[in-house]
Amino acid sequence: MAAAQGAGSSVAGPSGAPASVPGHGSTPVVAVWEWQDEFGRWRPYRGNVCSYIEQVLQASQQKGRRSGSGLVSSIPLGHADAVLAPYVIDIPSMTQFRQDTGTMRAVRRHLFPGSSAAGQGIVWEWQNDEGGWSPYEMSVCEVLEQARATNHQRVDLAPFGYNYDVDLVAQVQTNKTTRFRRGVQRRLDSPYPVTSASAPGHAGVGCSCQQCWLNGGTGPITTRYRHSMTNFPNSSATHQVSGRTTSASSSGVGFVPYNKPTLSAVRSTPRLNAQSTWALPQAGGPSTGLSAPNGVSAPSLPVKMSKPSKVSQALAATLTEPEAVVRKYLEELKGTPDEDCIICMEKLASPSGYGDACECSTIKPEMVGRLTSCQHSFHMLCVLAMYSNGNKDGSLQCPSCKTIYGEKTGTQPKGKMEVSTFPQSLPGHKDCGTIQIVYHISRGIQGPEHPNPGMPYTARGFPRYCYLPDNEKGRKVLELLKVAWKRRLIFTVGTSSTTGESNTVVWNEIHHKTEMDTNLSGHGYPDPNYLDNVLAELAAQGVTEDCLRK
Repeated sequence: MAAAQGAGSSVAGPSGAPASVPGHGSTPVVAVWEWQDEFGRWRPYRGNVCSYIEQVLQASQQKGRRSGSGLVSSIPLGHADAVLAPYVIDIPSMTQFRQDTGTMRAVRRHLFPGSSAAGQGIVWEWQNDEGGWSPYEMSVCEVLEQARATNHQRVDLAPFGYNYDVDLVAQVQTNKTTRFRRGVQRRLDSPYPVTSASAPGHAGVGCSCQQCWLNGGTGPITTRYRHSMTNFPNSSATHQVSGRTTSASSSGVGFVPYNKPTLSAVRSTPRLNAQSTWALPQAGGPSTGLSAPNGVSAPSLPVKMSKPSKVSQALAATLTEPEAVVRKYLEELKGTPDEDCIICMEKLASPSGYGDACECSTIKPEMVGRLTSCQHSFHMLCVLAMYSNGNKDGSLQCPSCKTIYGEKTGTQPKGKMEVSTFPQSLPGHKDCGTIQIVYHISRGIQGPEHPNPGMPYTARGFPRYCYLPDNEKGRKVLELLKVAWKRRLIFTVGTSSTTGESNTVVWNEIHHKTEMDTNLSGHGYPDPNYLDNVLAELAAQGVTEDCLRK
């Protein structure tokens, strides 16, 4: 449909310039903020979140006109929606930054007429594999709403790069290749905010990994259920071919701890013991083997976890005291650099913005420190607040350049990782057999390192089957995945992005191939870039070849 292109207008312009939609003159417009997933699809934030972003930007512009300062650097989304507490939007690079994992994704701001679907709070959604509802990008919502208003029954989404037809009468979306059908619905939500100010242009690059959709934590999703793409739009009028060759980076991303707890409250929280951190008990007895997809039974090799001694447990508890960790990796500066602390967004010459919430007898609000390796500077009390709101595993990650200090561990629940091989080849790797990895995690009770200690967590979609080529690079990835498993980095407990279910086991930014013989979903083969990309993702978590030499 011709109307599918140009339904919204991507805005880039000088700070404070009036916003208008081309062709609509001075008609009031609304702003919709969206983030880009790994397939290039834009997913809108809800209206209340967009309203908050706009309020912060407008307040920053007004303050800037009075004082001559620039736009606000980062916007923590948890202030608008508690579910989004880990996420911060970095305005200079137009990226969304996830604080607990370091993952970055492109964001954009689109303007629509006040009379549009967005202006009325109308959102069109498709039914995902778990029975929940996922929103279309707002430009698609606008086209669907226009078609409904003009009594058109069918809409072809091909101009957006989607291989689908939507029947508005039957409320069904059909894959034009497989003919698989799923429901669609029209929902009334909060209207998107009216705006008169333009935002900075998009300078970031979207995360192009191929499994972030599965970060929803509901397990491998087969191809017929996946929202497949023939290509995807980078804007409403420009398409690009799907790929995984780009990465996102930003050296100025603000890192805002989820809350501002007092340090006394942090100390009163039960400490994560070394047993739950390192020794992931093996459910059941030794495996007798796994049946491979081609019928070949191969012996599986469970990854064993060694138990730490009481001495090492006591030593670990001492070394992970928040003040000790901060002083281990930061050197206190006598002179103060003329720059901002990107954690609290205050000048380093001013006291820490967390001085009213973090009480510490040895680290004062005015103290400034520099990380010993990357040389980035912050308020030491801000780093203390950041560390105290995290896993408290004895490691730090620079919120500016993501350099890891110490050995990073995660919050993966108890479970078992099994490995086996079989001779069948993967597409694109005809010269070798296949490595099969099976992850087993059961439901349980959250520990002190999880979002809601003492509450149950679910484990949907387990066991999860994953595949690697049985060649030199595939075996290298396998060994590093074993390290990541031992460090509890492959899964975590969080909120499903596809179902909205909280307190459930989700993928944790190290992507796996969960299908063997198709890549329509982005989770199968062939994929010539996958092994290099997953090595880069492992390295971002501090898991490199150096770990194999220890």
